[in-house]
Amino acid sequence: MSSTVLEWYENVRTRVLDLVGDYVGKEPFLIEGDSLLLECFEDQRLDFNAGFQLLHAVYIVEAQLENLVKRRCNFSIVFFDAHAELCIPSSAPKSARPRYLLARSIIYQHLESRLHLSHPGLEIHRFPTYDCLAFRQYLETAGIYMVMCHDGSKVLSDKYKAANGISESMGAENHSALKFREFIYWLTLLGFTVALVNEVEWRDRKVITRVVEGDRRQEQQIRQDMSNNAQLSHPDISSINPTMEPSKPLQDLLLHHGTKFSERDYLTIFCLSKMLSSSSTDASLASALLLQLSCLKHLSVGQRRMKVIRFSDKGYQIRFEEFLTDFSITARLVVNDTNWREIMKEHDILCDVDDLIDGRLLRSILNVIEKGLAKPLQSGPIGQDFEMLSAALRSMCKVNLSLQERPATLVTDVADEVDQNHIRKSNNVLPFSNPTFAKHLTSIHISIDESTSSISRDTRPVVSREISHWHNAKRSLDPKKSVAAPKPTSRRWNPLRSNQKYMAEMTAYSASLTNSKGKVLTPEIISVSAVKATTGPSVAKKEQKGKTESKSTKSTSTSKADRIIAENKAKKEKVDSSRTFAAWETMRQQLDKLDSEHKYLEAGAYLNRLESTKADILRVDVQMYRLQALLYWWASFCKDSRKDEGYSIVALMWDIIRGLGTSASRESMTKEAAVRLDEVCSLLKLPQLDMAAHGGDRPLSFRFTIPIVKPTLSIDMPPKEFQLNHCGPYMDRNLDARVDPRVTSFEPDGWQRKVLDELDANNSIFVVAPTSAGKTFISFYAMEQVLRGSNEGILVYVAPTKALVNQIAAEIHGRFSKTYPHAGHSVWAIHTRDYRINNPSGCQILVTVPHILQIMLLAPSNARSWSPRVKRIIFDEIHSIGQAEDGVVWEQLLLLAPCQIIALSATVGNPEEFNEWLASTQKSAGIELTMIQHKHRYSDLRKSVFSPPKQQVFRGFKDIGPSTGLLGLDRTANLKFFHPVASLVNKTRGLPDDLTLEARDCLSLWKCMVKHQTEKFPIPPALNPDNALPPFIKKVDVFVWEAALKEILVEWMGQSDSPFDDVLEDLSTGLYRLQSDHARGIVGLLNETYISDAQAQGVSEETNGTSTPEDLEVIDSNDLRSTTLPLLVQLHERNALPAILFNYDRLLCEQIAEAVLVRLETAENRFKNTSLEWKTMINGFEEWKKVEEAKKARKGNKGVEKKKKKKGKGGSDDEAGDLDDPVSKSDSLRDSASEEKHSFASFDPNEPLRQFSFADNKKYERSSLKEDLRVLEWKGLPAWLGEALKRGIGIHHAGMNRKYRQIVEVLFRKGYLRVVIATGTLALGINMPCTTVVFSGDSVFLTALNFRQAAGRAGRRGFDLLGNVVFQGISMNKICRLLSSRLPDLNGHFPITTTLVLRLFALLHDSDTSPYAVKAINSLLSQPRLYLGGESFKAQVLHHLRFSIEYLRKQALLGLNGEPINFANCVSHLYYTENSSFAFHALLRGGYFHDLCTNRNPPAGLMRTLMIVMAHLFGRRPCRNVQQEYIDMVVKRSPSVVFLPPMPEKAAGILSNHNKETLCTFSTYVETYAAQHLNDEEKHLPLTQTNAGGEGNQEAAAALGASYPTRLRSAFVALSGHGDDFESISDLCNTVRSGVFLEEAVVPHLEVYPEETKSPLNAYLYDFYSHGSLEPLEVANGIRKSDVWFLLNDFSMVLATIVTSFANFLHLKEAQDLDMTTVAGSGDVAEIDADEKLTDELDAAGPTPPVNNNNKLKQTAPSSKPKVEESWDDGDDDDDDDEASSDSAKVGDRGGASLALDDEGGLLQVYKAFVKLRAEFDEKFIAIGA
Repeated sequence: MSSTVLEWYENVRTRVLDLVGDYVGKEPFLIEGDSLLLECFEDQRLDFNAGFQLLHAVYIVEAQLENLVKRRCNFSIVFFDAHAELCIPSSAPKSARPRYLLARSIIYQHLESRLHLSHPGLEIHRFPTYDCLAFRQYLETAGIYMVMCHDGSKVLSDKYKAANGISESMGAENHSALKFREFIYWLTLLGFTVALVNEVEWRDRKVITRVVEGDRRQEQQIRQDMSNNAQLSHPDISSINPTMEPSKPLQDLLLHHGTKFSERDYLTIFCLSKMLSSSSTDASLASALLLQLSCLKHLSVGQRRMKVIRFSDKGYQIRFEEFLTDFSITARLVVNDTNWREIMKEHDILCDVDDLIDGRLLRSILNVIEKGLAKPLQSGPIGQDFEMLSAALRSMCKVNLSLQERPATLVTDVADEVDQNHIRKSNNVLPFSNPTFAKHLTSIHISIDESTSSISRDTRPVVSREISHWHNAKRSLDPKKSVAAPKPTSRRWNPLRSNQKYMAEMTAYSASLTNSKGKVLTPEIISVSAVKATTGPSVAKKEQKGKTESKSTKSTSTSKADRIIAENKAKKEKVDSSRTFAAWETMRQQLDKLDSEHKYLEAGAYLNRLESTKADILRVDVQMYRLQALLYWWASFCKDSRKDEGYSIVALMWDIIRGLGTSASRESMTKEAAVRLDEVCSLLKLPQLDMAAHGGDRPLSFRFTIPIVKPTLSIDMPPKEFQLNHCGPYMDRNLDARVDPRVTSFEPDGWQRKVLDELDANNSIFVVAPTSAGKTFISFYAMEQVLRGSNEGILVYVAPTKALVNQIAAEIHGRFSKTYPHAGHSVWAIHTRDYRINNPSGCQILVTVPHILQIMLLAPSNARSWSPRVKRIIFDEIHSIGQAEDGVVWEQLLLLAPCQIIALSATVGNPEEFNEWLASTQKSAGIELTMIQHKHRYSDLRKSVFSPPKQQVFRGFKDIGPSTGLLGLDRTANLKFFHPVASLVNKTRGLPDDLTLEARDCLSLWKCMVKHQTEKFPIPPALNPDNALPPFIKKVDVFVWEAALKEILVEWMGQSDSPFDDVLEDLSTGLYRLQSDHARGIVGLLNETYISDAQAQGVSEETNGTSTPEDLEVIDSNDLRSTTLPLLVQLHERNALPAILFNYDRLLCEQIAEAVLVRLETAENRFKNTSLEWKTMINGFEEWKKVEEAKKARKGNKGVEKKKKKKGKGGSDDEAGDLDDPVSKSDSLRDSASEEKHSFASFDPNEPLRQFSFADNKKYERSSLKEDLRVLEWKGLPAWLGEALKRGIGIHHAGMNRKYRQIVEVLFRKGYLRVVIATGTLALGINMPCTTVVFSGDSVFLTALNFRQAAGRAGRRGFDLLGNVVFQGISMNKICRLLSSRLPDLNGHFPITTTLVLRLFALLHDSDTSPYAVKAINSLLSQPRLYLGGESFKAQVLHHLRFSIEYLRKQALLGLNGEPINFANCVSHLYYTENSSFAFHALLRGGYFHDLCTNRNPPAGLMRTLMIVMAHLFGRRPCRNVQQEYIDMVVKRSPSVVFLPPMPEKAAGILSNHNKETLCTFSTYVETYAAQHLNDEEKHLPLTQTNAGGEGNQEAAAALGASYPTRLRSAFVALSGHGDDFESISDLCNTVRSGVFLEEAVVPHLEVYPEETKSPLNAYLYDFYSHGSLEPLEVANGIRKSDVWFLLNDFSMVLATIVTSFANFLHLKEAQDLDMTTVAGSGDVAEIDADEKLTDELDAAGPTPPVNNNNKLKQTAPSSKPKVEESWDDGDDDDDDDEASSDSAKVGDRGGASLALDDEGGLLQVYKAFVKLRAEFDEKFIAIGA
């Protein structure tokens, strides 16, 4: 078992993610108690060996839990008795082990007794073992989402081992590691994800850690191993929980003292009485322990910072240790005893055992007793308490204790630390003056060191002086040099041509988009003068009334003219009506030839094609014609006694009747139509509507007949039940919908009109509405307002992904058109790092991503031009603010927004709180914000669970009809309907607000509740549908009924004796099948074998061993690549395509698509090889080709003869030819007709056959598809992707080529592609409506948030009446969680980062204190609550800001008045890498790069050294702690180093000094803030707020030699002897006193490895630079293949940013502050360059693409020793980088000093080194397919 577990754990795949935002959200999870304790006990600051600081240990545990609580985690803690010893650190001495075990028991009891008082929702549990029945049942009932656990890995304290990546081998000392991994192993078998508590990083409001996922492919082997080891080994726990009988002396003591003594007093007395009963216990030590107990009551926590007193006599030291050991063992036995706990509770004794013993205090007491200095302790309250305690002890054991007794041996105080001065030397700050910031910082009182303001320039370091010389040199005033010459265009670089290409793509892309009615977008011409109506309906009516009154006052002479106009209009309408009916008559004659189903469909299509005026004329007649067709179709079901199968047809009739009953149709309703409708309703027994005829007596345009059927056409159920069961998707969805002049395409609902009102009032809005509710129009209305308002106003649309950017721009392109008076302006533009379309500064609607908008808003050059023109910003998918990576940018943009905003989202878990914060940010800018929330989807989602067949025979897709009226997937093989209420298996979760029910769901729920109601829990009669609903039911009626049903359901959920469980079981019938793997909740198999045969319809669905077909395939139910085709076949047969399959693994998306493709191709090839039909077709095709070739030859001969003939008299050559060949024209016509009619004319035997393809070839021209495939071939994409597109299968994820993704989106919207396999990026607002969404496989990223986002793609408004959601390969437990989980709350980040402060100063200074810059800063710093999810602590934020400024001043990045200096721009440009950017600057400023690069002939390996340093700074990924066996088997055999070598000593020294300077700066921040705002002593534990310590006794503290209390560090941490001097920034942030905000993530520092960080860094960047190969990165470095490209591209972007910043700084190019908006990684650049190159090559090369034999990414051969050039000039000629080749050629003119490329200037050499590093890295990157 051990070897299996260890091997599994070494190879299991892990991820690092934000536990709250990316995964668990609000879901409950478990923390394994001993894992938590081990992580806390391993804190190196905790003194548990010499000091036994129990209260400090309790504090660490509470601090850890408090970190989770303030991040809104929902967790419980579980302890296992069998794990008791796992909490002991492996480095702990044997003598200290009983102390750790006592601490474990104390902490458990403390949490159990205190936690429910402060946090009622947090629970603590205890079980014997984790595989006991009780714990298994707990897991099933508690709805646990995941488990946090330790993996037993040791902190790598040995620097050599850390540097070389060597772990301890698994030995006896690592027994805990094995046990923890067995537990992790066991959990993964149950389907739980495990988060490692020992790798947690607290980053802002995020919990970043590594998670372990189970591998389903190893499940069978693991399960076998588990069965072979069914009984896991556990220690004997029979003695862990002994029981004790309460002694009479204890009972007497309790009766006598009662609550005067606390539990700590009783426990100490009881234990000492037991110990003193043995003669071996030293009475003097017992006396000292009692005196310590008295001191604990009176000394404050701050007065207990003691030095460690060590005993000089080893014998006495041993007796002292034995005494503590005996006491620990005895106390633990008592605390663990259930009777003891019951006694304490019975007598209501205060539990304060968390502060049972203080080892340092005890040693100090022994010291003062030995020296005879205990008199201050004997007098006063401490002495009195001692006497009382000793008397109580005497009554228990008859032993007299006295402080007069001295220890038997001398004690010497040998302090192991030197006490700090009680007055800490304060650090003065550098002077700083800036009027804009000063008014916000007036409340901060700090000491200024004026002596630092006049440092001589000559005393500065060389690097600073060199920088100042270049940076301050004046630019040449030569007008020829004042403006940079534009870059010459070429075939490879032509902005105009590039823009034209992108515009052509955008035009094609927009043609695939449709409006709310499903029709192609038509651009509306916008004019500034043509102001659209912006008034609400009520105002519009008043205006109309006013106009009517004014008209009535006009002279009667105009009335005659009006009458003539009206008469002419009426005549025209009559003529138009006649023509319309005539056309309809012609169409109807064609329709009469069709069957009933196609009559209904084709008539509907005809009506939809008509323009609105003609459609209004014909609507009643066409709909009545369709109704008649449905009636005859329904009659066929009635004749065959199959009414149950035909109710979907009646639902369609009900829909037509409902539609004709609306106000719009009633205007044209005729008497005959009304009579016929009443007749039909009566026959069907449907409720009748009031069909008042407003359209006159005009007869219908056809004879309406009703079929005669016996016995009847009526439905066999009550009308309301029929409507609820079958008509839900067709019900009237209008929610207070009214005509509004501001919206012409539809009638907006009430909430939508409110949105328009707020926009018209120029307010900001926050809209929360589910997908398909109708949010899209909001953005376009706001855009139109800006476009009509002027030619200068700007609206910015911010999207989270580039795919959404492209789509929105395409929609704008398709909706709006505008002519501008001046060149250079456009309606819209796109701006991302990759590419730009149109001019971003010359457009009115900019579509971009957050990073680019932030750069533009903070660009000084925009502060007086572009930024003030921004009128509104739309933040789509605003919940992206919760992301771990880019969320801070969203938050900063919201705080800096200079205008009104629109925030849109469908998935916000805490909308009220988010709105409160958002409104406060807008209010500080003088803007009102309104939240508008709508909770109902337009179309319902119906959920189903797919259980694959065991076998499948696939012989092609069957021909299927339209499946008219068949909505959903009911009665589909292997698909089982999932009632939403069936997901409520965990009643503690309650009922989510967005758990919606269809009409039929409500009916089944009501029936079920009625069935199981009891006298105590009745269902009110008012909820009976007959009473609760009107005759003709609307959607709003169902909403009200649903709410009432849910109200009772929630009540039942909260009562244990309610019939809720019975209801749940009824609604879950058929979903669960009890199998051997029931623990994972796997759905049972519904069908054994599924056969899909496109040719033979009589194939048996049963197979046996004697007649197994050759094409029978066994389906692996655990392999998505195997189960996907069976699912897609069944979706195809139910017309439930198109479908999007969501899988959150990029690589697996491709594997699934390729597997489906291979099976389709295999089945097609088998068909072609065995089918006589195919062979006959091929033979016919060959014969047809021969005939065609003969015809062409004959035509060719005739053409030659014609040319020989001379021109006839009076005629042309053609005429002469016709005369000489009188049959040529007729032959030609006949041949043409033959070609047009012959089926072989369009037949291509090499194209996929229809029955083996998902593609709908009618929806996309074959020639267009060939052109798309040609482009993709030229771009070098694998050939199988093109073959998949031909068969209607696409892939969509961020790693795919941009052009390919765009083609997939277009083809899917066109309807050609009907299957797309995608990751979650497609769920972020992309307009790809589908009928079905499939969640294909589980993932840690498949969360409640992502589920709702992705599911929203199904059933989009205007496309589907009902959306299908299918779960494939996901456990029932996970499905229930997804449906019943609440959305996670949005948590923010600390937004005032040091980089943002620097960029704000740059904005202010470089824009000459522009009004925009001043307004932005004032708005930001005036926020009452900057921190989303944080507290309102403005004073702390301003303090933090002041010391961020101090840091920038000390780092020579800000001048005295706030002006950016030196390398400020370089650091600003690297903002997205904070804090790595400041570490890079420290090395740059410290001269490290100069010293490394200024050698004229740099040594071999210099580039490697530079790469090692960069890999330490950027893209840091900690390694997993692995065992030596893994290193030997995998790491040492790989070309990868895996564990990053240590940073060069000099670089490490510079960074260490930088960290020390930063530590000093932020220590001063804590000191100044605490002195100004924190006057009270720290005495409450952080989580439970338990009051610790006494009120204070200065005399006693002095007598004991206590050190001066700390002011910066927590008093609880100081118990272990620590003062206000901190070892590191981590030490400062993790132990700072309460009341001070200090997040380690926002302090500019980088831990130096291996000195400061506990885990080695992954060398993946350095390894890739060394060998340029992908496979080792995946195998040895553990980087997922799907992540490699993004990680390498990120680093490439870092190098590009540095090179560009240096080039700007050195004036090698004309610098602009917007240069960074175009900086991108070489992966992105390569794609754009390839597009540019492709445009030219496609034009020149013709139709044949280059031969591409590579279907996979190219990889260079691994090389452990890449070539390193010996000088900078080597290889420069081959550098293809624009900046390197053109900008490096010459250093710009700086005051007459022109430095050539080979100049000795140090910074120039650094620049050239980075140019070379970038070129070498990018060369390898591009070689693998970047």
